[in-house]
Amino acid sequence: MTSHVANLRRNYSRAGLSKSETDPNPLIQFQTWFDQALDADLPEPNAMTLATADSEGKPSARIVLLKGVDETGFVFYTNYKSRKGEQLAENPSAALVFWWAELERQVRIEGSVEKVSEAESEEYFASRPFGSQLGAWASPQSRVIESRRVLEEKSWELEQKYHNKAIPKPPHWGGYRLIPTEIEFWQGRPNRLHDRIRYNQQSDGNWLRERLAP
Repeated sequence: MTSHVANLRRNYSRAGLSKSETDPNPLIQFQTWFDQALDADLPEPNAMTLATADSEGKPSARIVLLKGVDETGFVFYTNYKSRKGEQLAENPSAALVFWWAELERQVRIEGSVEKVSEAESEEYFASRPFGSQLGAWASPQSRVIESRRVLEEKSWELEQKYHNKAIPKPPHWGGYRLIPTEIEFWQGRPNRLHDRIRYNQQSDGNWLRERLAP
């Protein structure tokens, strides 16, 4: 099995990326690539790997969904008492990775994380489907449970309680914003000579663009 895995490879040849082609602002460059991923009708282009670490530096990673991006950063929502929420409380630094295989593109983002405002969390929660709202209350995320039946029974109880009623946002649920300090755009190229353009935020707030060796 190991030998088969070692032999898996793909030669990337769809496009190139030069520093002169990128926008001086990495947030604008990200929006350009994200729009292209949307136009390509990719499955869940907003899916991203979120990597966090606890106070001792022990890392963990999982897929979450991007729910907002602008000049202030990248927004996602979760249970504050989940493993990632607890790690972010201990160590408010994180990294994101987007992988758009069909476009042979990757975006890596690093920065600090803060909670979004309660009003912003409430507004987004109100926009969620009824079932997703129930799930935010029903699931003690990242905690050990006896069986799936525990979730189903709790969800049913909540469904009866809030039938034809507005569901309030749980106090333990809300959004985070990753404020980027480094963003790298990766474009696959033939023979593993990939294009990598990295942006580093400087002390004056401007961004330094550099090409990295693959």
